[in-house]
Amino acid sequence: MRMSKGISILIVSTVLWLPGWLDAARYSQEIELLEGEGFWGGCVTDGRAMPYGREAFTRDLYGDTRGNQAQPLLISDQGRYVWSEEPFAFSFSGRTLKVTSDHGPIQVGRSGTTLREAFAYVSRTFFPSNGQIPEELLFARPQYNTWIELIYDQREDRIRRYANDIVAHGFPTGVLMIDDNWQEDYGVWNFHPGRFSNPKGMMNRLHEQGFQVMLWICPYFSPDSETFRLLNKQGYFLKDRRGGTFIARWWNGHSASLDLTNPAAVTWFQARMSQLVQEYGVDGFKLDAGDATSYKDPAIRAVKEVTPNAHSELWARLGLPYRLNEYRACWKCAGLPLAQRLRDKGHTWPDLRQLIPDALALGLMGYAYVCPDLIGGGEYSYFYDDPNKPLDQELIVRSAQCAALMPMMQFSVAPWRVLSPENMEICRQMAHLHVKLGPEILALARASAQTGAPIIRPLEYLYPHRGYAGIKDQFLLGDSILVAPLLEKGGRARKVVLPPGTWRGDDGSEVKGPGEIEIQVPLARLPWYRLTSAN
Repeated sequence: MRMSKGISILIVSTVLWLPGWLDAARYSQEIELLEGEGFWGGCVTDGRAMPYGREAFTRDLYGDTRGNQAQPLLISDQGRYVWSEEPFAFSFSGRTLKVTSDHGPIQVGRSGTTLREAFAYVSRTFFPSNGQIPEELLFARPQYNTWIELIYDQREDRIRRYANDIVAHGFPTGVLMIDDNWQEDYGVWNFHPGRFSNPKGMMNRLHEQGFQVMLWICPYFSPDSETFRLLNKQGYFLKDRRGGTFIARWWNGHSASLDLTNPAAVTWFQARMSQLVQEYGVDGFKLDAGDATSYKDPAIRAVKEVTPNAHSELWARLGLPYRLNEYRACWKCAGLPLAQRLRDKGHTWPDLRQLIPDALALGLMGYAYVCPDLIGGGEYSYFYDDPNKPLDQELIVRSAQCAALMPMMQFSVAPWRVLSPENMEICRQMAHLHVKLGPEILALARASAQTGAPIIRPLEYLYPHRGYAGIKDQFLLGDSILVAPLLEKGGRARKVVLPPGTWRGDDGSEVKGPGEIEIQVPLARLPWYRLTSAN
């Protein structure tokens, strides 16, 4: 195994029998925490609980990645790491970390004494970046998803209107995602003839307007379609223990599930994706579902028996031929050129405040190409019964500000429909700010493809051992931009922690750190600072 600068210790796990809920695991490690030590890793949606080690916490990664990305990884701000090629369970209690697995050996080691050194080691050792990034437009321009505006009523006329409104209201064009229910049926990847009269013409027009276009797809097949009958004969679906077709229950009903361990099934699916590219000019795909939980049923039988997490990994790898991609569920695919969106958030302030810690966790697990959830929230249940219900305009504005200087930003609910002209203008300015800094964001993405470094970083990553580990409402974009959005309803002031150096603010102020300042944050302001000189 390669060694990094500083201390590097590798301990391959041995069998230990631990009391309580971790009993009888085949592989196990017990680690005493160092003074003040905190850990990051596991499930992205646990970002709000990181760094672990200050309170009791448990998580079992086997078959449960909490509806988002996950990694069999823990790293600490003291340079230590835990890694396994297979899912494990872990528990923090008092000053002890216990890690166990029934599925593969656990490696524990140390590389240096900081979070950055630990990350650099595990990144180049266990999931080195392959030198490629997803489609550049995902970083350089805003994204627009039809989901919240159209929900399941994806129709050609409504999609054209949505695109026209983006242009008419002065928002920069970018990637347009056509979401669920554009297709004839699940698994029948043709435009629904009753809702699309001229899909090729629609695609051509969207391209003329400056959009690249993605289509939503999933690994499920409606069991009453002709496609299902044909593929079932080929053995392309997961089976149950009796040898019949396994019917999965998911959020859209009951469907057959593609056997991702069957190379012939994957080849067929990718051929259908490529046909959409060739026939209609589709530029890429939003590959939804594929959650490890969906493959946890013990009745499932596949061509190759693998863990539920490995099924999720195979779904992610299926999209690699398409540079324009997006995933929400992922396992052990860090370092690959896949755009990773945080899971659907509600139209609530607590959910908005989850974006930064979850995004930071995503980067520290090696998933650098971060997209926060849809601006204003992507959990459709709030919008579904009545798409015209009143929305919290302040929440949408602050959400746009939070996303503006992340690696990607994605609109769905239409600001011009739900906001006042003044608030819509703020969102438009945020979209143009993202475009303005697009070259810098793109440069950071390219650098990450070489080094693995996260694009957005917690303060602890660059300024270790200064008491910054618990800061979850600020982030660094690269090394030189500090972003501190306001995420409290009705708030008009906040405290900002400035690391060492001289920082020039968005308001023209110049402040020297280290230190803490209190600033005024009217609704139109996104506070951000550029490092002009280091101390």
